[in-house]
Amino acid sequence: MKTNRQLVEDYFDACTRGDVEAITRSFCADAIVYDSNARPVAGADEIGRFFAKVREQRGDASWHIDTFVEGDSSAASEWTMIDRKESEALVVRGSEHYEFRDGRISQIRQYWTHDPKGARTGLRDYPYEADPRFVKP
Repeated sequence: MKTNRQLVEDYFDACTRGDVEAITRSFCADAIVYDSNARPVAGADEIGRFFAKVREQRGDASWHIDTFVEGDSSAASEWTMIDRKESEALVVRGSEHYEFRDGRISQIRQYWTHDPKGARTGLRDYPYEADPRFVKP
């Protein structure tokens, strides 16, 4: 059986590839994703289509786990998404809290800030470039 981190890595890799079927397989049929910037997305099939669409809209975006902590049925991560839609990559940083059931993700609670006017998002004045845990664009 996969660890919770492996489940999340598989989900991130599938999102990066835009692989709807693989994203869908990462989730329980009745899974739900809550987001601080958008309405909830419910159901594995809908979640798969949603993240594939995000990737397409964001110029073949890629997702990366920066930090990860896990328990038996829950976990949390800090992540980086690199949006390549514009000539200069937009780096979006956030945090997700996961619940797991039967070897799949049953719930995600996403916290991140979207600033369409800003070139970067993340914690204000955090030294991301100096911290080796975080993905560099």
